[in-house]
Amino acid sequence: MISAFEYVTVFISIILGLGVTQILTGVADLVHQNERVKIYWPHLVWVLLVLILHVQEWYITFELRTFNAWRLPVFLFVLLYPIVLFITARLLFPFGLSDETIDLKEFYYKNYRRIFLFGAILALLSIFHDLIMRESAIEDFVGPSIVLTSLSTMAALKISSPAAHKIIALFMLSVLLVTIVVQWNEWLIVN
Repeated sequence: MISAFEYVTVFISIILGLGVTQILTGVADLVHQNERVKIYWPHLVWVLLVLILHVQEWYITFELRTFNAWRLPVFLFVLLYPIVLFITARLLFPFGLSDETIDLKEFYYKNYRRIFLFGAILALLSIFHDLIMRESAIEDFVGPSIVLTSLSTMAALKISSPAAHKIIALFMLSVLLVTIVVQWNEWLIVN
């Protein structure tokens, strides 16, 4: 017999797996059509960030193994993050094969506001998750609050300066890496 945690995490894992599939398929499509692809590195940083967020979510889900009250509203709330993450992964790539050049810079600037909006939603969900499910300390909200504010501001103000987008991409990657290093002992799965 499986536990309640094992039961609910199957569905969470499926959604996360679909998101990873979107990312890997998108990257594979770009590699397959590399002669027609114009790379834009800030776009690739966002692809890497969203991939890492999928792994991070799968990893963090293990912390819920001691959670016992799996009522439907709680489960639906926990599902929101993987669902939004999947949608974000889907937004990262042009879809449909064509014979035209795939300009990732052009694609990025046409879609960054939606990507940033979903990134801000992810940060907000992370804050709510930490408040409701983990009862986190106040310092745990600094990273998600910075992400929420930065992405919301960039999207709302329609900031399209290439320099600003390069800075925000590197900044978000730095925030994620620093978070992993600072919380090193939390990134441990033990029985």
